[in-house]
Amino acid sequence: MADGKRFFFPAARLILAALVAGVLAGAVAVYVSESGSGNNAPEKVAAASGKDDAACAAKAGRAKQIAAKAVGQVAALQPADPPQSLKSLAFNGPDGKPMTIADHAGKTVLLNLWATWCAPCRAEMPALDALQKEKGSSAFEVIAVNVDTGDDTKPKKFLKEIGVETLGFYRDPTIALFNEAKTRGLALGLPVTMLIDGDGCLIAHMNGPAEWSSPDAKRLVEAALAP
Repeated sequence: MADGKRFFFPAARLILAALVAGVLAGAVAVYVSESGSGNNAPEKVAAASGKDDAACAAKAGRAKQIAAKAVGQVAALQPADPPQSLKSLAFNGPDGKPMTIADHAGKTVLLNLWATWCAPCRAEMPALDALQKEKGSSAFEVIAVNVDTGDDTKPKKFLKEIGVETLGFYRDPTIALFNEAKTRGLALGLPVTMLIDGDGCLIAHMNGPAEWSSPDAKRLVEAALAP
């Protein structure tokens, strides 16, 4: 199809994974409903700064402009409607210490939530690693947050087996991060990916896998970074 046209079919190796995602979405919904509220409980979301949300909502035009660049392999990405502040989203950094999106102020972030038991997540992880390797900088980072419960053994083993070299190891074993994304209407299952600007504002989001190392994905990142 001609360049610039949107279409909604992922690469062949992700088609089966996407089908599995539909099944997993239901399973995850049941699973997280029984998990603890963690440090991102809905009541804390309700108490988020109205000033930050108002500032983000003013970026609706920018969100649509960037999302319009989501074509081909990333065509499922949708503009935030309206953009909202995600500064409070919390997880553990590579050093194991708690952090939030606010700690990445000034940097555009592609936030991806994944788990080792999620087949589509496993399928797209090498592409996320490749995107970080090529586009990662002081201005942009792929933050892939693992939400497996328990210790780090299984996710670290998986990443080592597939040769992930550039992604930082971010974690939320409480699955509270997924719960908050679900409460905000951003997550149906795994994987879920959010494009967040340097002010912590959600610009676009999608459920399901994508070819994040594709030229389409790289052009999207370039559009997000453009002044």
